[in-house]
Amino acid sequence: MKIAQLFNIANLYVLPFWALMIFLPNWKITRRVMESYIPFVPLALAYIYLFVTSITPENAQALSNPQLADIAKFFADETAAATGWIHFLVMDLFVGRYIYLQGQKTGIWTIHSLALCLFAGPMGLLAHILTYWIAKKFFPNSENETTTVAEKTVSSTN
Repeated sequence: MKIAQLFNIANLYVLPFWALMIFLPNWKITRRVMESYIPFVPLALAYIYLFVTSITPENAQALSNPQLADIAKFFADETAAATGWIHFLVMDLFVGRYIYLQGQKTGIWTIHSLALCLFAGPMGLLAHILTYWIAKKFFPNSENETTTVAEKTVSSTN
């Protein structure tokens, strides 16, 4: 498989997970899928494959003592750039999953944080942290009420 194909497949692969978390957050299937680590396995395997194929002795030397110029040179290679991009995809999806699960647990609104995380992971994480702090500060009882409702729902289904 060509690097460009793997890159394109990885980009498409993550979209259904983002769509589930953003558009169908309370769907039972969304919860089940996002509670699992399985969505990350194919991405991690693609990352490992690309990482192994992009490492040369000189790249390993540059990465062992990273300097900005060396990193820029490393990512000028198509395989290294695809490796870095899939790294972003994996980590952004993992952070998005964290935001989603926290929202499910606390009842805090996450759509904006997830949308930001899809395009710029750290910004989405920061938006979630700020939203959590604001909700905790100005709506302190809403988290407890949501947890209580969730606990009652779980106990009534058992």
